[in-house]
Amino acid sequence: MRSWIKKLASSCFLVFFLSLVGCATEEGQQDEPQEVEQEHEGQEEIATDVEMERMRMASWSQPITEQANLFLAEDKGWFEEASIDFEFIPGAGGGDAVRNIIAGNADIAFANVEAVLLALEQGEQVRIIYNIYPENVFNLISLKESNITSMEDLRGQDIGIYSRSSGTYQNLLVLLHQAGMTEDDVNLIETGVLNFAPLMNKRVVATAATDTGLFDAQRNELGEVDVIEVKDVLNTPADVFVVTEETFQERKEALIRFLQVYRDSVAYTMEHPEEAAEMAVTAAIDGQNIERNIEIINIRNQTSTNSEMEEKGLGWLNVDILQEVEETYYNLGLLTERVHIETVTTNELVEQLN
Repeated sequence: MRSWIKKLASSCFLVFFLSLVGCATEEGQQDEPQEVEQEHEGQEEIATDVEMERMRMASWSQPITEQANLFLAEDKGWFEEASIDFEFIPGAGGGDAVRNIIAGNADIAFANVEAVLLALEQGEQVRIIYNIYPENVFNLISLKESNITSMEDLRGQDIGIYSRSSGTYQNLLVLLHQAGMTEDDVNLIETGVLNFAPLMNKRVVATAATDTGLFDAQRNELGEVDVIEVKDVLNTPADVFVVTEETFQERKEALIRFLQVYRDSVAYTMEHPEEAAEMAVTAAIDGQNIERNIEIINIRNQTSTNSEMEEKGLGWLNVDILQEVEETYYNLGLLTERVHIETVTTNELVEQLN
């Protein structure tokens, strides 16, 4: 089923092939138990060729519906099949996720690019190894009745963000700097993941959010809004997988197996959003409504690929775009020095996926 199994167990190919034949025979003819026994023996032999390795993934959030592909992979046993002992470590923003791998509390971080840039500026040695969402999904939302037509209209106003460790904060800074403003020109309020409630209750004039956050709010009768999309200013990939340099150098095979499961689960979820939506009901903190889950998953499916990935494969990293992001952050003063993100970005592992 997976290329890594074939690579690691080429010497057992014949046994594996015969086991598959046995499986097919068993489906068609229930009176040949010996073939079934061969199937299990073949699978066990392959599984023992690779030692189970723990892979702790630090997320920017609690388990939420837009990550349903991960829950599906767990439920279907794909991580176990890849000899990966998977653990989801929640956080409150990409900064949390990156700090967790630096502190040794996790092995791989699901984080926004801005958090990685700030870690590099602080001298941390990390590697970007997979492009999760190639398009910028962040935005700034205000109610139409507030008549916010530009960032300047927000001077002195209350603005909601998820947290100061999150992409909502860092992408809001991009918008502010582009308008010649700083965070001192507004009043930032950390609202947590449900950051539209203060906007609907008029506690803030605007809130920094994501596309899925806006969808949820509109389902809950947010009303007419004005939207400023950050991608119109800077189309930063929204999230990437990042590891420490030490992990990259010492655990490449395990990382490849993890990324293969992740990529396969994304591709599967694109084809089976309803199944992923059902899984989110029990696995995600926000997954109680299946219809809503399907919509959220479809939005994320669209942001998990682009035209370049259609050619080169899910997860492909465009180094030129990341350099542009770094240059913009430096020019806006959000970075005090260049960190040369191109030197820590690699498609080496992605190129080995199928």
